[in-house]
Amino acid sequence: MSAAEASPSRHPVSEPDYLSEGELREMQLRRLQKTVLRAYENVALFHQRMKELGLAPQDVRSLDDLARLPFTTKADLRDTYPFGLFASPMKDIVRLHASSGTTGKPIVVAYTNEDIKVWSSVIVRAFAACGLHEGDIVQNAYGYGLFTGGLGVHYGAEALGATVIPISGGNTERQIMLMKDFGVTAICCTPTYFLHLIDHAATMGVDLKSLPLRAGVFGAEPWTESMRQHIQAGSGVEAFDIFGLSEIIGPGVGCECHHHCGLHIFEDHFIVEIIDPESGLPVPDGTEGELVLTTLSKQAMPMLRYRTRDITMILPGRCACGRTIRRIQRIGRRSDDMLILRGVNVFPSQVETALLQVEGTLPHYQIVLTREHGLDQMEVQIEVMPQMFNDKVGVLQDLRHKLQKALDRVLGIRAKISLVEARTIQRSEGKARRVIDRRTS
Repeated sequence: MSAAEASPSRHPVSEPDYLSEGELREMQLRRLQKTVLRAYENVALFHQRMKELGLAPQDVRSLDDLARLPFTTKADLRDTYPFGLFASPMKDIVRLHASSGTTGKPIVVAYTNEDIKVWSSVIVRAFAACGLHEGDIVQNAYGYGLFTGGLGVHYGAEALGATVIPISGGNTERQIMLMKDFGVTAICCTPTYFLHLIDHAATMGVDLKSLPLRAGVFGAEPWTESMRQHIQAGSGVEAFDIFGLSEIIGPGVGCECHHHCGLHIFEDHFIVEIIDPESGLPVPDGTEGELVLTTLSKQAMPMLRYRTRDITMILPGRCACGRTIRRIQRIGRRSDDMLILRGVNVFPSQVETALLQVEGTLPHYQIVLTREHGLDQMEVQIEVMPQMFNDKVGVLQDLRHKLQKALDRVLGIRAKISLVEARTIQRSEGKARRVIDRRTS
């Protein structure tokens, strides 16, 4: 048995994670040239934009030429709805997924059989990085259906050799019952839904720390290091961040390993760039900017230089795990999640960072935006531990004072703080709804 087969963290399918830089860049260039040619010949939008720039597929002679290609944005997917970015005929497309759109039309993505195999393989590599292996029992609480999370994780877990419980989201009591009765060892869901499971398990008298559950693979929404610590302290699991987006492939673009020092991007299938969101120009490694991704093996729907709006950076150096593929910083915010209040840029993740620094609060909060006398106002509703609501009024006043100082320091503006009892803020079975905008134009 080889070393790769003997180690659960180095599954045989993970070998591309350890390629030399020269081997990897050569593979990337070869695949990029094929992808550009496929997009140019089969997708009218890419053909037109490259012609406008005076570019032809043969002009891509090195990886540096990637920066000459045009960007793609979410608006392009909406404008070409439903099938305008497909590079494969419908007879070759075996699956369609879609994500919710803000204009009433969803973002549609497509897969060939080969795309499904690639997707499964990167999920296997992600799970292997998290220490999952054949014999694990994986409870998949991502939503099944048009959302890419459920089926993407399902196929990957099966390809890994794990036992999959396709429970999907919701029905929280049943989730906890099966977790306990089936001896679940790993769970996959959004981090905010797992927080809800932790809370609900306590009301059912179930101690998650006493179960075989050892790993949680969480994604589909930004979450902070403070939330990771809260999850691990409350459940005993090791919490891993998995990253992906429907427009590229779904979950499995990147994932953390046991060192938790960034998301390893599976670079043999996805090229990563970091650009200045304003100028569109590349920024050096170690500098924060907007993540741009290019697919290298997607057949049904190749994506060239897709602007994700996620804010991150390429982390310099190698990870101690030995993987040679590059890492990006965990994504805590998006450029389009930014709120501008009284001239100050505010991100919901900043609120979470501030409140989790103060003992007595819970990682459940909501930002409510209103407008009074023409001025924007922000209220932060924060759940606090039940013992904080007692006869001593000074306890809550002291907590509010500490939270106010923490928010003032992090945000740079004054926000109204409302302390509410535990389980007051509505829970989400998918992505948490952090901001309620009640302003009127």
